[in-house]
Amino acid sequence: MLPRVWAPTAARVDLVLGDEHVPLTADGEWWVGDADLPHGTDYAFAVDGGPPRPDPRSAWQPQDVHGPSRVYDPGTFAWSDDGWSGVDVRGHVTYELHVGTFSDEGTLTSAIEHLDELVSLGIDLVELMPVAPFSGVHGWGYDGVGTFAVHEPYGGPAALQAFVDAAHARGLGVCLDVVHNHMGPSGNYLGEFGPYFTDAHQTPWGSAINLDGPGSEEVRRWVCDSALRWFRDFHVDALRLDAVHALIDFSEGHLLSQLSDEVAALSAELGRPLSLVAESDLNDVVSVTPTAEGGWGMTAQWDDDVHHAVHALVTGERHGYYVDFGSPQVLRKALTGAFVHDGEHSTFRGKDWGRPVPPGTDGHRFVAAGSTHDQVGNRALGDRPSARLDAGGLAATAALVLLSPFSPMLFMGEEWGTRTPWMYFTDHPDPDLAAAVRDGRRREFGGHAWDVLYGGHVEVPDPQDPETFRRSVLTRHEMDDPAHARLRDWYRSLIAVRRSVPDLAAGDLAATDVVWGGASEDDAPWDGWLVLHRGSARVVVNLSGEQASVPVRTDGPVDVVAAWDPATIEPTADGAVVVTPPRSVVVLA
Repeated sequence: MLPRVWAPTAARVDLVLGDEHVPLTADGEWWVGDADLPHGTDYAFAVDGGPPRPDPRSAWQPQDVHGPSRVYDPGTFAWSDDGWSGVDVRGHVTYELHVGTFSDEGTLTSAIEHLDELVSLGIDLVELMPVAPFSGVHGWGYDGVGTFAVHEPYGGPAALQAFVDAAHARGLGVCLDVVHNHMGPSGNYLGEFGPYFTDAHQTPWGSAINLDGPGSEEVRRWVCDSALRWFRDFHVDALRLDAVHALIDFSEGHLLSQLSDEVAALSAELGRPLSLVAESDLNDVVSVTPTAEGGWGMTAQWDDDVHHAVHALVTGERHGYYVDFGSPQVLRKALTGAFVHDGEHSTFRGKDWGRPVPPGTDGHRFVAAGSTHDQVGNRALGDRPSARLDAGGLAATAALVLLSPFSPMLFMGEEWGTRTPWMYFTDHPDPDLAAAVRDGRRREFGGHAWDVLYGGHVEVPDPQDPETFRRSVLTRHEMDDPAHARLRDWYRSLIAVRRSVPDLAAGDLAATDVVWGGASEDDAPWDGWLVLHRGSARVVVNLSGEQASVPVRTDGPVDVVAAWDPATIEPTADGAVVVTPPRSVVVLA
């Protein structure tokens, strides 16, 4: 590797090799050297006589986020996936996992040992939460600082290549969660090299990434090169882009449009689909509108409104951002229109929010989930729905998400109803930063609403306590319990039905509807019955504690293709009456 670094205002830049400082030569705004550094060489850069700093494009940080970079040649890995043709995220089932808590060992290598479990479940893609280097050993990964590297405690870059290769060998695609909207608070030295940030825009994390100010052309190149590298050198199939609404860009062409066009070109070159999935809080299809039509060209986007509509209906929770959700009418709007807030008032935000989804939009462009790392980990206690719902409620949630017109996603352990919490945990060595994170977390959840929800005073777990991390590691022996095994079999059945019944696999929002009855529409939690129409298929959900006789209108005969409990069908002139046990689900096709 020939050393080069962008430092547009520097008067001098040295390449640091151990105790040796080698001056680099200015080439415009870049500084370059003529010494070819072989794979495994440790190096750093010093700007204007300052301390050695990691390369802003470091591919390997074997010591920590403050230590020297190490040259990594991606060509040293022997790939075996030549026959892999790729997978598009649209319409496929994704499984989100956090490397550090997915297995007892918490590494990419140990995660490989559980891939066959995901294959047997019917998963199509594995989504890894961020693997960029961050401060300490344990963390969520959203405070990373090296967008080109892989966290060393997870195994480093070679381990990620091995994981992707192993996934492809099993027919699984890999989606990588990446963060470009901010850098973590420890180990971020980008500002010493150039104008990577701008005070012209602010984000929840401070100054925004500089995408439209002086020097932004190289910053945009830094973002795009990082993304393209994961596709090209690590063979990943998709990237999930964190909080794209915080990528503030008022230039003529938005960064995401540029990235979409470049990824499309690379996809054509590689001959396999490459997907970009946006996490966006905007409720605006500009994310998935093609760049040729003025949009950002994302393949798909996360849809939190679907999660909120399902979760609030089944659990009865109405606090915080769930305040406008929970009724069957709202569920219908979410399942038929993707966005609940589509230009109408959002009580939580205190303003009108979103835009309607245009007719004909493919539902597969929206990723829907019953649980995600956000919706679990950002609760005061990191408690999952399984801590509060009975088995029937979990079965209903699974059916409404997996048989929706969207692209479904599961969060690790959800499929067997794990009781393992997934809490917010950090491992910052800096005591001041650790104290700030701890105090901030306590302030965030000090409100009365959480005490009411949990039925008493909430003692928020200390993010810095190692036990908070350890308690979040999946408890896999739960799968041996019959109740947990039954729920996992249910998930497997629903995924299989989704694949085998065309109407359930379709993303046709116009062929989707919801009807309901048996309870007041304002009950919380709602305890009536509902029928999800998906073309000619029907998903009958009884959330009451009593047996229900549910009228189902159909265009012809239907059969039970999946049932949480045995049910009976009594034919009628215009369909059937489905007699369902309490807290149960029946799928007809």
